[in-house]
This record gives sequence, C-alpha cells and structure tokens, in this order.
Amino acid sequence: MRLTGEGERLLREMSPHLTELYGFGGLAERLRSRFGLREAVVVPGDADGDPAVKREMGRAFADLLAREARKGDVIAVAGGSTMAEAAKALKPASVFRDTTFVPTRGGLDEHLDLQANTVAADMARNTGGRYRLLHVPGTLSEEAWRTLLADPGVAEVVGLIRSARIVAHGIGDAIVMAERRKSGRDVIGLLKERRACGEAFGYYFNGRGEVVHRIFTVGLQLGDVAGQDKLVIGLAGGRSKGAAIAAFLSFGCEHVIITDEAAAAAALEAAGPEPDPGASRDAEADRAAVSGRW
Repeated sequence: MRLTGEGERLLREMSPHLTELYGFGGLAERLRSRFGLREAVVVPGDADGDPAVKREMGRAFADLLAREARKGDVIAVAGGSTMAEAAKALKPASVFRDTTFVPTRGGLDEHLDLQANTVAADMARNTGGRYRLLHVPGTLSEEAWRTLLADPGVAEVVGLIRSARIVAHGIGDAIVMAERRKSGRDVIGLLKERRACGEAFGYYFNGRGEVVHRIFTVGLQLGDVAGQDKLVIGLAGGRSKGAAIAAFLSFGCEHVIITDEAAAAAALEAAGPEPDPGASRDAEADRAAVSGRW
C-alpha cells in the first residue's frame, strides 16, 4: 500500500491529535521530564515487531528538521535502519538549499544502504541540499585513528562534521553493537562486566549514563556534542532498546528523542525513579570531564 501526497499531508496534520487521543503525549512528557529533554516525540507501536513504526519515527524527524533547520546549517547524521527511514521521509524545502549534510563518522564496514555516508547523501538529494562524505573505515586502532586524523583531506571533512549545528543519531544496545562491529571476546566480556547498556558515537554507557568503554572512530566524538551549542536528536525504537535509550539519555547531552511507545515505556522502567540532586551533579561533572577529555 502507498499513500498519496494528500494522504501523507492528512496523516501529518492528524498526528498530534492521534498522539493525544491514545495517550502518547503523556508518555512523551514523562520521558522529557525524567531525562531533562527539550522535547520528546513518541509514536504508536513497537519497532521491534512492526517496520512501519520506523517510518513513523522517520516522518516525525522530517517534521522536526524542517522546523529547526536554518540556512547555512551543517547537519551531521548517523547511519542505521531508523536513520535510513528518516532520509526517505525528508522533502525539498527552501531552508535546505544552503544546507550541508555530513556523516557523523566514517564507515566502510557496514551494509552500504545503512552507512552514515549513504544516509547523508540521501538526505541531501531528498531535500535539495549538499553533502560531503567521509571515506574511512568505521572502526580503527588508536594508531590508525591518529594517522588518519593527520591527513589534510580527512581533517578538513572531520572539521566540517564537528562544526555541525544539528546532530541526528541512533542509539544501540551495547552488546549488539559490539558484536556487529566484530569486537573480540575480551571487549564483549569487559562490556558485560561493566554492565554496558547503550552505545552512541562509538561510546558505551552503563545504566547510570557513565562511559565505560569507547572505540576509535573518525568523525564526531562525544566531546564534540557534550556541553556544546548543538541540537542533538536521537532516534531509536523498539522495546529491546529501552535500557540502551535510558543509558544514553542519562548521560545528559541529548536535546530531543524520537521513539515509539514500547521503547519509551521500557526506557522509563529501566531508568527508575528520578535521581537525587547529588546524582545530577555527578552526571554533570562526568559530562564536563568527557567534553574536556575527548
């Protein structure tokens, strides 16, 4: 089944009313309040069992980006299936004509259609914007990482990526992401020992939002988004991602989360009650340390 242009317009207009009708507005507000977000968007369903839910999340992202983008923006986008759906939902608009889409990191070791480079190029084509790509491996040794960053061509693109005012990314389950990257048994054992729950930007987080491990990737580092003047937007859905979402949101550098009802409920359950003020101060200190260190 395929919606006509008029059908898509009607669906977008009805979306806020459906959200209130089915109670997702309350769930979004709980999520926003619990993690100190600027905004939370919750769509119906569970992406674990229904691919259409990712398309709805993609439409929500398209609406948000059209509202938030400014002429001349650099927009950094990650790869993954949800981000690929978001690219499909974007439409041409005058604000995007002077916008540049870039990948959050390099990647030559994933499915081509899900790579950040592909998502950035698709978003540019669908909006009428421009794009720059980063053709380097996604995961590197520290020595190779430092060598690549010293290359003038790579350094130029990385500088553009780090200048992005808007950053859109996914959030992954820590062990699933480590296995997908073909990490060794020692790394996976370390992540389990340290109770890693979530992953974003190549960093792994425990349930308290603390960084417990990192890998070396060329592109955005956590210090490029933590405590910086950027709009950081996370997209992740499915009940299986609940703990991962809670872990990354607890780190505290996210501004907007777009998710589904199953993941939102699971994230709130994983996060537990509101932290005490002392815990909030500790998290803020951790973000400052990360920003200065990486």
